Amino acid sequence: MKKKINYLNKVVLKPWGNEFLIFQNKNVAMWYLNIKKNRMTSFHCHPKKKTGFLLLEGQIEINLGFYEKIILKAPNKLMIRPGLFHKTKAINGEAKVIEIENPVNKSDLVRFSDSYGRKKKPYEGLSQMTKLDKNNIYIQKNFKSKKEFKLNDLSMQILKQKKVILKKKIKNSIFAILDGGLYFNKNCILGPGDIIRKNTFKKLIKSFKPKNYITYLMIN
Repeated sequence: MKKKINYLNKVVLKPWGNEFLIFQNKNVAMWYLNIKKNRMTSFHCHPKKKTGFLLLEGQIEINLGFYEKIILKAPNKLMIRPGLFHKTKAINGEAKVIEIENPVNKSDLVRFSDSYGRKKKPYEGLSQMTKLDKNNIYIQKNFKSKKEFKLNDLSMQILKQKKVILKKKIKNSIFAILDGGLYFNKNCILGPGDIIRKNTFKKLIKSFKPKNYITYLMIN
């Protein structure tokens, strides 16, 4: 049986840069990705989990499936359904991305093709990992503290609320749901791993409420 890896104190080295875990609960895992200029991830999918992208810095080109290609400039967001093959490339400089997975499962990975010889290979093992450096520890500690802090010129904060109260002054915010959610009877309308903008969030909270609470990451 494969030994479970604790990713909290490690940086996963990739041919396109690196990634490390910044937050995890029973529902979601958030990873911080550093993608070097003109480098790209494998063309891959996650059969069982949905993936959310929060682009914090730079510009990326994303292949969605076999026929669609889009370009995103920071700050921006994107949701990818389970089973959709995708590839991310940093253009015009390095890109900083937060990737949110739901459910938490690093082995849920199928690589269709790869520029670095990783076609059909599993997620990286311990030999491709190293310890966090001071800068990465700073980022990880701030996400654990849940206090508001600056990252890549953006304000970041994790909030847990029984009733969603949004600051009026904040415009163009992006929200990532980490725990709990908004419900209609027993149906979850907005749940862990979902990423939305402020205007959409405002519309939803007028009609749907948390069961007990909702925890979310706010970026503005």
